[in-house]
Amino acid sequence: MREVLKDADQKGVAIGHFNISELGALKAVAEVAKELKVPVIIGTSEGEREFLDLHDAVALVRDLRENHRQEIYLNADHTKSFEKIKEAVDAGYDAVLFDGAALPMDENIRVTQAVVQYVKTVNREILVEGEIGNIGSGSTIRKALPQGAAIKPADLTKPEEAKKFVQATGVDLLAPAVGNIHGMFANAPEPALDIERIWAIKEAVKIPLVLHGGSGNTDADFANAIHAGVRIIHISTELRLAWRKGMEESLKKKPDEVAPYKLMEGSIDEMKEVLRRRLKLFSKLP
Repeated sequence: MREVLKDADQKGVAIGHFNISELGALKAVAEVAKELKVPVIIGTSEGEREFLDLHDAVALVRDLRENHRQEIYLNADHTKSFEKIKEAVDAGYDAVLFDGAALPMDENIRVTQAVVQYVKTVNREILVEGEIGNIGSGSTIRKALPQGAAIKPADLTKPEEAKKFVQATGVDLLAPAVGNIHGMFANAPEPALDIERIWAIKEAVKIPLVLHGGSGNTDADFANAIHAGVRIIHISTELRLAWRKGMEESLKKKPDEVAPYKLMEGSIDEMKEVLRRRLKLFSKLP
């Protein structure tokens, strides 16, 4: 995964990160990535890992990588305790995110330091991501801003804060607050990303940046963010919305069908449309 990120940096592209909690989404991500010949990252949050089982997730992604020759990797997304980080590392995840964004900066640094030290002792190839700045939580369709989410310029991640955090912790990746928010608005556009801030943070930290809460952002914002130094983009709510839309269509078209895999066809097709559009944009494909 480290080499894939280095290659993305040289090409000036970003790797798509997609959260899953069931096999239909994994199937859709893997098939579109194979079709477009691009690397992808599968993410599972703490809740998704409980539903899917983290050992099953590792086995499925590893099978795709080793036996199907796909550049596909697994990230323990938004992990909020050292214990849960340890579970993911011990299970064989390729990357982990310790999300201490809601903690005071000094506490976030202290715990992230401990996470980095543990992970690098176990396996130096596992990437560790840190997060600073509140961008809300949950891949949901929302009617209002998440409480406490950083939107005003004064509340976004400052380059000097990012530099201090990265130097103190030794993380491989950084997820800052740059106008991005988890989830999507029901009937309103997403806030614009602060592209100049992304440039400044990348210049300060010199490591790949991760954009969380990418669902709903404009193509122009994505392209500019990638140009400024974002190397991983998280998409979750858009996939969940596509899954539901496809399932609703399947149930309408096949009211008597009870075979889950046949009903899932609609969801998989809808998710593939989202995946093709996003991965082509992130990878600068026609």
